[in-house]
Amino acid sequence: MSEQVSRRSALWSRWLGAGLAAGLSVVTLGLAFTGRLSLYISPESVWFAVAGAIVTLAGAVWSCTLPLGEEMDHDHDHGTDASDTAASPKRTLAAVGSITAGVVASGVVIAGLVLPPASLSVELAMSRAGEAGTLFAGADTVTLGVADTSTFGVGDWASVFATATRPESYDGSTVTLTGFVTPGASDDEMNLSRLVITHCVIDAQPASIPVVSASWSSDYEVGQWVEITGTITADADGTLNVEPTDVTAIDEPGDPYEY
Repeated sequence: MSEQVSRRSALWSRWLGAGLAAGLSVVTLGLAFTGRLSLYISPESVWFAVAGAIVTLAGAVWSCTLPLGEEMDHDHDHGTDASDTAASPKRTLAAVGSITAGVVASGVVIAGLVLPPASLSVELAMSRAGEAGTLFAGADTVTLGVADTSTFGVGDWASVFATATRPESYDGSTVTLTGFVTPGASDDEMNLSRLVITHCVIDAQPASIPVVSASWSSDYEVGQWVEITGTITADADGTLNVEPTDVTAIDEPGDPYEY
């Protein structure tokens, strides 16, 4: 019986180490080779993630060539004494913690292997509704003057809308932007939104700009991806918004984030 328990313990230990590492590596490489790893991390970080996954997978495969249980050979039998008896509850608690963590980690790896990859754009942006105004405040290139907007995306314009000290200078600028619909501040307004990430979706920040469109609520559902062509307008109080000349419903792009 003790040998069976020892073998199960060794198998569990190996799964927690080499098994989970190999599983995560396979998921990472699979997403990279199918071009979908950018759903979770910045494209600039893909090469680093792939290199790390290859090294980790090689290490996991190598570790499986070791005899089962060798990683536990550092344990020595010193007999049973009072200190061992006193430490028994702690060992039990540690075992329970190890099993719980292993089950959770195993669930994450299995989900990564089974579930299809998907973006978090709409869901995350809606859960953080109202945060964009503060997240995109303080861009020096905007507050110091009029920025070159030729390559601006939704995130860049969100910064302009929040911080520009000379909003009238942007009045009349033409834009073509892609994003998804989120509710605006009034019935005749919708927001065009995107998620902007630095490294991965964990640090994703929602960016939104107001679009004046009296019929948007009847024409487009929240979460619908659209391409908007229009003009930036400045109200008398300096508030900027977009007046669309054309709004076209589109499918979610292959890379739904801005960086």
